Order: sequence, then structure tokens, then C-alpha cells
Amino acid sequence: MKWKKIIIGSRGSKLALIYAERARKKILEISSEYGIEDVEIKKITTSGDLNQKDRLSDIGGKGLFSKQIENELLENKIHIAVHALKDMPSDETDGLITNCFLERNDPREVLISRDKKLFKDLDKNSIIGTSSFRREFQLKNLRNDLNYKIIRGNVDTRIKKLNDKIYDAIILSLAGINSLNFNNHISQIFSINEVIPSAGQGVVALQCRGSDNNIIEILKKINDQKNYQCIIAERNVLKVLEGDCETAIGAISTINNKKITLEAELFSLDGTKRYYHKETKDIDYASELGLEVGEILKKESKGSYKK
Repeated sequence: MKWKKIIIGSRGSKLALIYAERARKKILEISSEYGIEDVEIKKITTSGDLNQKDRLSDIGGKGLFSKQIENELLENKIHIAVHALKDMPSDETDGLITNCFLERNDPREVLISRDKKLFKDLDKNSIIGTSSFRREFQLKNLRNDLNYKIIRGNVDTRIKKLNDKIYDAIILSLAGINSLNFNNHISQIFSINEVIPSAGQGVVALQCRGSDNNIIEILKKINDQKNYQCIIAERNVLKVLEGDCETAIGAISTINNKKITLEAELFSLDGTKRYYHKETKDIDYASELGLEVGEILKKESKGSYKK
């Protein structure tokens, strides 16, 4: 089918629009094959954008950043939705499919502190801004003499709050910092051994209607197959554990010599207990690996991670 214009739906934040532009350029690279004359980015305001004060788990969870965009897909107002994969719920919305992922950015976490202090050098009782239970519990494992306080808002908003001395340091994803060219703010990059990222962190996901075979074909062309298996493994851990904003889960996978290694951790609801598992399988069994690791963590935790 020939297309005159494809419309991409995206949140309106600087970072979201950078991700949408990345998707737009990828589609334009193959536009001649499908007769695509233009790719438009449509800004969509989500509930998560409107409320930048409360913790996500208190106001509806991860779907706050995707629901309005998904509704536009379901109502045929856009052809493709662009999301930061880590912000998407673990279960797919009926009628939609998320099966295209762009090349992964660095999934690690960073510390941005006043005076460029390292994490180990922060003063006792320093106030650390973080938006997730996962990051809070992981950092408490490294240092339990700091105060962890919720922070919401876009990256530049959070950095402003730091500069306004509301916080002594904040934790953000390196992928977002790199994309915004804010690298000069970084005080420290945490290793994977210190802080396991959220499943799918650093990945831009493209979603479309499950019945839209033409768009599905286009998205297959731009899918980053190299990281596809890693993403499926990580997301399957979330699916088994029914991960949401209240669930503190970290998952990261790597591929080496046709083998995929997945390591994941899960915290009890109060963050006092940590469950960890690492396993390797042939890359053809990436999906099964994610399901198995999820089941192991679920069994070991005895449900302590859910209300």
C-alpha cells in the first residue's frame, strides 16, 4: 500500500520528541519502498504529563504515560505510537502490538549531584531525588544513611530542582541524559553490578494496531533485531511478576556468542528483602529464559513484592 503521510504519536516533552524524531528518521530511510511522502509527529499530552507531583503508583501507574497515546491509535488518529519502553505496562493493550524496538541506548543509571560529588562521598542524610521504588531500594542497599524523596517532572525540571537545592542529588537514566546532551551534569555512572536497570531501559518502542499489516511490515524493517531478544527476555520477567510502578524489579540481559544472559532482581514491598537470579541460555530461548527467571523470583519472594 502507498502512503502519503504517516502520523507518529508522542508525548510532548523534549526527550519524547527526540525519541519520536529518531523513529521518524528511521521510517524516512525506507520511505521510497512504501511511497511514504511525509512522516508527521503529533504531540499528545498524557495524564502523567499533567500530574508531575504525585508518585505514579498513587495516581494510576505506568499507563499514565501511554494511555492517551494508545487511545489515539485505537481511534485511528495516528498510525504509530512512540514510547520509552520502561514506561509501558507489562501487559499489552487489546488491539495493539508493540513489536518494534530501535537501537538501544546505554541502559545504566546516573547520579547528578551538586558539586559533582560521587555517591560514596555524599554527606550523611543527603536528600536523593528518585521517581521509582526500584532505584530507592537499590541505592539503600549501597547506602542506608541517605534520605530518599520522590521527584517528578521532565529531566530539565528535575535538574532545576537540584540546582534550587530541593535535593542534594538525583538519579536518572543515562539514556535520557545522553539523548538530551546533558552529559556535563553527570557526577557518576552506576555499573550494572551496582544498580540493575529497569527492564527495557534505554529502548524506544514503536506500537501500532495489531490489524494494521502495512504498518507492521514497515516497523519490521526498522526493528533492531540485535536487541530484540534481550528486550523480550527482560519484559517477560515483568509479565510473570505482573510488574507495575509499585513493583521494584530490575532486569538486564546481554548476548555473547549466541548465548543470552539475563540477570534480574526483585525487592519486597518494603524494600528490606532482595531476590536475585542470573541465568544463561541459547539465544533461541530468550523468551523462555525471561519467563523462567520471573518464575524463580516469584517463587523465592513468596509474594512479598505485592500488596
